[in-house]
Amino acid sequence: HPHGDAAIGEATVNLGQKELLIETQGNWGDIRTGDSAAAARYIEARLSKFALEVAFNPQTTQWQTSYDGRKREPVNLPMKFPLLLAQGVEGIAVGLATKVMPHNFIEICDASIAFLKKDDFVLMPDFPTGGLADFSNYNDGKRGGRIRVRARIEEIDKKTLAIKEIPYGTTTTSIIETIIKANDNGKIKIKKVIDNTAKDVEIEIQLHPGTSPDITIDALYAFTDCEVSISPNSCVIIEDKPHFLAVTEILRLCTIRTQDLLRRELEIKKAELEEDWHFSSLEKIFIEKRIYRDIEECETWEAVLEAIDTGLAPHKHLLKRTITRDDIIRLTEIKIKRISKFDAFKANELIKGLEKQIEDVSHNLTHITLFTINFYKNLIKKYGKGRERKTQARSFDVIQAASVAIANQKLYVNRKDGFAGYGIKKDEYVSDCSDIDDIIVFLKNGIYKIIRVNEKTFVGKDIVHIAVWKKGDERMVYNVIYMDGKSAVSRAKRFAVTAITRDKEYDLTAANAGSKILHFSANANSESEIVSVQMTQTSKARLKQFDFNFADIEIKGRASQGNILTKYPVRLIKFKERGASTLGGRKIWYDEIQGKLNFEGRGNYLGSFSNDDSIIVCYTDGSYELHSFDVTKRYEPTQIKLIEKFHPDKTYATVYLDGQTKVWYAKRFRIETTTRDKRFIFISESKGSKMSLVSSESNPMIAVSTGKKSDADASFYDLAELVEVRGWKAAGAKLIESNITKVELLEVESLENTDEEATQATISDPISLDLPSPDLQETEARQLPLFS
Repeated sequence: HPHGDAAIGEATVNLGQKELLIETQGNWGDIRTGDSAAAARYIEARLSKFALEVAFNPQTTQWQTSYDGRKREPVNLPMKFPLLLAQGVEGIAVGLATKVMPHNFIEICDASIAFLKKDDFVLMPDFPTGGLADFSNYNDGKRGGRIRVRARIEEIDKKTLAIKEIPYGTTTTSIIETIIKANDNGKIKIKKVIDNTAKDVEIEIQLHPGTSPDITIDALYAFTDCEVSISPNSCVIIEDKPHFLAVTEILRLCTIRTQDLLRRELEIKKAELEEDWHFSSLEKIFIEKRIYRDIEECETWEAVLEAIDTGLAPHKHLLKRTITRDDIIRLTEIKIKRISKFDAFKANELIKGLEKQIEDVSHNLTHITLFTINFYKNLIKKYGKGRERKTQARSFDVIQAASVAIANQKLYVNRKDGFAGYGIKKDEYVSDCSDIDDIIVFLKNGIYKIIRVNEKTFVGKDIVHIAVWKKGDERMVYNVIYMDGKSAVSRAKRFAVTAITRDKEYDLTAANAGSKILHFSANANSESEIVSVQMTQTSKARLKQFDFNFADIEIKGRASQGNILTKYPVRLIKFKERGASTLGGRKIWYDEIQGKLNFEGRGNYLGSFSNDDSIIVCYTDGSYELHSFDVTKRYEPTQIKLIEKFHPDKTYATVYLDGQTKVWYAKRFRIETTTRDKRFIFISESKGSKMSLVSSESNPMIAVSTGKKSDADASFYDLAELVEVRGWKAAGAKLIESNITKVELLEVESLENTDEEATQATISDPISLDLPSPDLQETEARQLPLFS
């Protein structure tokens, strides 16, 4: 090798760790932990069965002489598989670079089959380290694309997180290092990190009491290598020239090459079979027609060959090609023993078998596309086991670092001198903050600005209000009464500050000299308020005192002048009463792809929420849990059966299998608990219990299928009529059917029909359960009659 034997060892380890072409023995390192392989002399390797089938064929390989001219070596191996896409590659050259992502073995075969069938297909990367990936900007692997890859982080309990899978290109060591660094820099707050990785990845993260697991997970994605961004760049060499191609185009080229190689192999095999048929037929004629006796009187070698050629002449029309001198020489090499034991029947059977093989090969050549499709299907059948997709495709939300950064600093203010920051600890404490937060400051003269929090910054004297500012927060509404310095008129206004330029001064008044703020309040949920306004004793106002309700004026832009409160001098304004939120409840949506709540309208609408409202989540294990509408809360979508706004008087229905008695039950119940963030099991807690469905519809109807799936019979139940509403701990009523295979929730269209049309319903969200067919045991539970 031009780079020495070290390059051979490294390349072999690289191939071996991808577990496709090479079977390994010894310490080959671990891509998950970053551990290197043992020295080349301590490890062993051999080609896998897959490699022998798709990458090694001496007949179709192009050979060249080795560097010293003593041996032959392949120019390249005839790969009958898109190996580049399966293994991925990364490298640089002079002025060029390439980065092709690894893809899933089975999906590559399926995509090749789809291409051969002229169907549409999509191919996304699949990483050996697993994890979660957002491929929305993958751009088919071309330059300019981007993949966001995240670790799979699970919440073990309120104080413990566990990283089970890591992003591609990282190791457990690098992940732990970035976590420790983020903790030291105050970006996240953790108690301890433990690497329990053995057969499977497991990094345990212990949290301090009171630390939110959900916010910590988001912070890990924002500040550590638990989320990385990968930029693909599919640059390949075609006919000695670099080309930037899409992944789908690379697959098409590889599939076409595979088809050409298979065609070439079939042509070689057909030629070999035809040659075998030719000599077998020639041998049969030579022996059956006793042509070998014609050479007994010949005295020279040429005479022998001429005698055989003369003897074969009358039978040449039976053959498919002309008889050559080499054919005749081969006939002379047949031993007498073989001639004496010649069996004509066996010879005919051999020739028939060769003819059948030639026919099959010719058929495959004629239908080469179908043959290639079957080739890929056979690859999946033989080598696809254990190669299922490891990386789960998800759509990620963009985590704003400021929203998940822990409050690692404390904000102080010196109102007298006009300084603010986290370094002036002897002054007035404002709130906790992080070192990447922005703060908003309002001054007495109506000037306000937003600055980055710092150790100590001059913000201006006569500070009226200072707080941490959140960009885009439309719910934070400021209620202000100010006096205009030019007209002496007092005005009231309500506004939000959602986006302004940092370090730029703005004026909430009309910007006239002498203007000043008379009343100011910041309201996190757009609450209004009632204030008492008192005039000076010398004013000419008829009313010296009156109440003003901020709910009477609209929330407008920050640049609006506001409504006139009074034209007379104001002596004092006092807070009197807090009002309700002017903007009403917050509209909440649930994004079932990301598993998070949001205010932006992504996913299913859950409703409008006030501060006291809760969300109910019913899980696949038959438990429910109440939550506040916290948008930082993270859910696992595959574990959720139902999520909606919680109403205490609402009735829920479920159908489940008792794991101990093997009896199916239906029940209707109300939620009687108010505890948040604690799960309650509402089905049987016996081992093996399974919940089929849960619904909050007022009139739930179900279809129960029994028997084999091919001839299953369905029975219908109106649960609202036939099941009484009990507590969430009740067992429910027993279903009378046995051999239940499927339970479906129906959306009832009409019940006012004839007996034959009593249940006009459409099936939604069917759930099939492949379960044993238990015999129903006698219990004290009431049996449900059929709805007919």
